[in-house]
Amino acid sequence: MDEVLLRSLTPGVLGVLVRRGADFSAAEDAVQDALLEAVRVWPSDPPRDPKGWLITVAWRRFLDATRADSARRRREDLVDEEPAPGPATAVDDTLQLYFLCAHPSLTPSSAVALTLRAVGGLTTRQIARAYLVPEATMAQRISRAKRTVAGVRFEQPGDVATVLRVLYLVFNEGYSGDVDLAAEAIRLTRQLAAAIDHPEVAGLLALMLLHHARRAARTAPDGSLVPLAEQDRGRWDTAVIAEGVVILQTALARDRLGEFQAQAAIAALHADARTAGETDWVQIVEWYDELTRLTDSPVVRLNRAVAVGEADGPRAGLAELAALDGALPRHTAVAAYLHERDGDLATAARLYAEAARKAPNLAERDHLTRQAARLNARGGR
Repeated sequence: MDEVLLRSLTPGVLGVLVRRGADFSAAEDAVQDALLEAVRVWPSDPPRDPKGWLITVAWRRFLDATRADSARRRREDLVDEEPAPGPATAVDDTLQLYFLCAHPSLTPSSAVALTLRAVGGLTTRQIARAYLVPEATMAQRISRAKRTVAGVRFEQPGDVATVLRVLYLVFNEGYSGDVDLAAEAIRLTRQLAAAIDHPEVAGLLALMLLHHARRAARTAPDGSLVPLAEQDRGRWDTAVIAEGVVILQTALARDRLGEFQAQAAIAALHADARTAGETDWVQIVEWYDELTRLTDSPVVRLNRAVAVGEADGPRAGLAELAALDGALPRHTAVAAYLHERDGDLATAARLYAEAARKAPNLAERDHLTRQAARLNARGGR
């Protein structure tokens, strides 16, 4: 069963049901039922038109469900509109669904969580990790969001800021997580940038491109992670970097700075350095100061501590780190790196091993384990 194919078809199928009058929660349930049926049937009897098959099955499941509730007679009028099996219209509903899920009746955080789960295809665990909350808390948030929009006709879209937040989290999960969604996030952000003249949309697109340009160098042939400072910069996609820089410069010229533009500026400074040693860390710290002012995010402060450690020395970075919550994701890994740079190999080795146990994915865990082993081999026990 091609999981990537099913994931790619889900937004379009969901969009068809919503446009035909299904409320979002019922439509999502029907699509999930259709996906389960596809997993069961397709291996032995693959359809000629997968999307058309999913639309047909999902619509029937939706009708079966609605006939059983209090709106039975009203919903039965929709039977005649059941789409016939066969080729489906090639319409990309994904970006529209992102806006519809950012419904005014939802808080921004709930709208993002609902969209990531229903349209982005992320698991509750992946979303919880992105929000730095327990999985049970996120499950409750998503359930509340579904109840809030149950029966709501999605005719009033949400705001751009919420959609940007969703696209950013989808890209992050695709760039460094378990599911490859980065290219899809870039595609949708390009669509949004073409439709909306907004500096933060441009900033997000620039940020995605600048990160994606380095992707080929992020892993070794054996699949292991390669830290930024050790990457072969000859493998970076200079054309994509140039495109990202031009988009960013145009956005910054409008003097309406936002968090995505600030993050893109930091990524551009990394991309501009011919070697890791030539990185302008002083200017990067200044951009992190702007980003902290805009977001007051603990994750931003953690990244700023790393930049301070590079610009002003590891002890200055450790002083910044001491002011942050030790439970922050990757806090221990940052502490290990700064202690290593300060020459305290025994502490660094211990912290690398501890960070490995907390790592959010296998590749990161293996990288941190190797770092601990490297220092132990040098006598850091």
